Amino acid sequence: MGAQKSIHAGKAKIDVNVDFTHKLCASLMLPTLRSSGSPFSLVIGSLCIKHPNLFGGSEKLDVSWDKGLYDSNVLVAYRRPRPEWLAQQSFVLQHSLSPEIGIHGIPVNNFSRSGSGGINLSRLSVGMDLKEPASSKWSSTTSIKFEHVRPLNDDGRAISRDYDGFPLTCSGNPHDSMVVLKQESQFAKANDNSFFHFNLQIEQGIPVLSKWIIFNRFKFVASKGIKLGPAFLLSRLTGGSIVGDMAPYQAFSIGGLGSVRGYGEGAVGSGRSCLVANSELTLPLNKMLEGAIFLDCGTDLRSGHLVPGNPALRQGKPGSGVGLGYGLRFKSQFGHFQVDYAVNAFQQRTLYFGLSNLPS
Repeated sequence: MGAQKSIHAGKAKIDVNVDFTHKLCASLMLPTLRSSGSPFSLVIGSLCIKHPNLFGGSEKLDVSWDKGLYDSNVLVAYRRPRPEWLAQQSFVLQHSLSPEIGIHGIPVNNFSRSGSGGINLSRLSVGMDLKEPASSKWSSTTSIKFEHVRPLNDDGRAISRDYDGFPLTCSGNPHDSMVVLKQESQFAKANDNSFFHFNLQIEQGIPVLSKWIIFNRFKFVASKGIKLGPAFLLSRLTGGSIVGDMAPYQAFSIGGLGSVRGYGEGAVGSGRSCLVANSELTLPLNKMLEGAIFLDCGTDLRSGHLVPGNPALRQGKPGSGVGLGYGLRFKSQFGHFQVDYAVNAFQQRTLYFGLSNLPS
């Protein structure tokens, strides 16, 4: 579905990738897959430039650009060499633009899809990452970044309120600024029959200036996989909460691919807190095909009304939901293609298409 080309210019390496899956999506007359959380139409092109020795001292420079139908992301990372027993430093500059469907999207078709709410987020962040030397099972990364967030309408103009007149930012201005200290820790353990993975993220907003956002936000993801004969059982629990100042775009959204399938992106709800459980059993049917049965459920823990403007209640989102279904995954040496069929609590059906691990 795509093509990738590598170009060597001196010591620099340039990777160019073009993905034509959005054209296939259009030819199949599936224009709403993006709003259902499908990765089918996420990326249409990317550019990556790598330099392994920028100033002659093994300094590494990575520049990447990804462009989708509805979003874009630019990332510049500069790393200086340090001894392995010291934390590895990276200086990072990133700008992203994406539609805020998860919070301000409007559920349609009995919550199986989320239509655009006409609100986009422009995020600019500048800061430094410190990656601690990894032990056998633990890894840890600390970062401190300045973030500047601007809500935009579909015409690209900065806005501070949604169509109902409720604020989109915490400050009430057309933008929010903050300094965020983030700690992320991961634990991983695996053997031939099972694996366990745990990820914990803690963010703290630092009030450098009086008008900047002060908050504490944490999120965890725990995954456990067990091999049951030829089958494989995967369970995952995701949760989080935020206290202090917050803007609507900082809320936890529930629903969509990777959350509660059977619902559109954010169609279950959004809140200051969330809890999502996923369970999936996959069984190989032959060498090229495997089947899956899954059950997802999620809730905002009745915290939706604590989000400024209460967007979930105004859009009629239930705040909790259950999705169940089955899927088929085609496997080959060229990558994976999967089709999942899900049913939500409103008996509305949703199809999810996915492409992954495509060849270079």
